[in-house]
Amino acid sequence: MPQLNPNPWFLIMLAAWLIFTLTIQPKLLSFTSTNPPSNSNKTPMTTKITPWTWPWT
Repeated sequence: MPQLNPNPWFLIMLAAWLIFTLTIQPKLLSFTSTNPPSNSNKTPMTTKITPWTWPWT
């Protein structure tokens, strides 16, 4: 069965992963986030919870 022959496809997969890890990934990781998380000056929000009154009770 030709599907079980990894001879040409293994080198293609290996080359694709090497291209991704050596060239594309560092370029993607160098971008800065447009909305960085900042937890230092965030105050916890308190919400007022009002109980629901059911009209049939």
